Amino acid sequence: MTLKKIILYFSALIVLVLAYFGFKIYQIVFIPNTSFSENKVAVYIPTEATFKDVQILISPYVKDMEKFVTLAERRGYISNIKAGKFELVNGMNTNKIISALRLSMAVRVTFNNQERLEDFAGRIGSQLETDSLSILEAFKNPAFLTENGLTEENVFTVLLPNTFEFYWNTSAEKFRNQMAKEYYRFWNDERKAKAAALGLTQIEVSILASVVQKETAKVDERPRVAQVYLNRLKMGMPLQADPTVIFAFKTVNQDFKQVIKRVYHKHLEIDSPYNTYKYAGLPPGPIFMPDVNAIDAVLNPEQHDFIYFCASVTRFGYHEFATTLAQHNVNARKYANWLNSQTAP
Repeated sequence: MTLKKIILYFSALIVLVLAYFGFKIYQIVFIPNTSFSENKVAVYIPTEATFKDVQILISPYVKDMEKFVTLAERRGYISNIKAGKFELVNGMNTNKIISALRLSMAVRVTFNNQERLEDFAGRIGSQLETDSLSILEAFKNPAFLTENGLTEENVFTVLLPNTFEFYWNTSAEKFRNQMAKEYYRFWNDERKAKAAALGLTQIEVSILASVVQKETAKVDERPRVAQVYLNRLKMGMPLQADPTVIFAFKTVNQDFKQVIKRVYHKHLEIDSPYNTYKYAGLPPGPIFMPDVNAIDAVLNPEQHDFIYFCASVTRFGYHEFATTLAQHNVNARKYANWLNSQTAP
């Protein structure tokens, strides 16, 4: 065999070897390597996860794990694992899967209608990696409370119901600090001036707003209810708000799952600073997480002289208002008679 033929054969062999390895690399890198039918799936990788943990988490979605491991080693992913929420798209090849696992996505965190800080912490703990206990401890941290002029009773006022975006692995402290920033952003100069004109602090406005929202689900009625309570505060009259009594009863009995639709004498006897039949002024903290419209209802109350109100029997969900006790008693009897007729056998 001539030298020329030997060189040709050797060159052909090299080409075949390169083609073989090129095909193998193509298979590993570029051929689709997903095994799910949905268009997209989310993968949550916890903080301090190992590469083995990642393999377990993505195993339901990756067709050929060996290919994934091989390319992950070559691309340095094994030593640079990121925590967070990641999105895999159907039809992704191995290369794109690894790229996707390096791009953490934000999650939408939503909360409203929470009655206690504990309920709120549980709600957040179900949406972020951090657990509810860490959330609770972060908001009750003495340094945070002192720095912001808050107490454990009123720290709930810094929470404004809305939908926010966070990285899934956001720490409890970072989440808390962001909520505080949102609170201070909400309280602009205009709102501060309106609170001062009412003789209330920002915290007191939120506490009163929680009572107003619990009293009426009708957004258009909240400014009118707010003014009733402002009139009572100005007169030195107890708020006598049923929702605060219900909250006090639940707090004393440590039972927030019970539903109390009607306030009885036993409820009014509860000895608690939240019982506004026994104690004048505002309760020490909010009894509910008020919506922004409830806070603005307190800041922009309807101007009137009403100091009494009770549920209406003609406009369900709304209330009848009165300036005198005699007029209120007439309205109250109508409601009591209607209520008794609904519960009679």
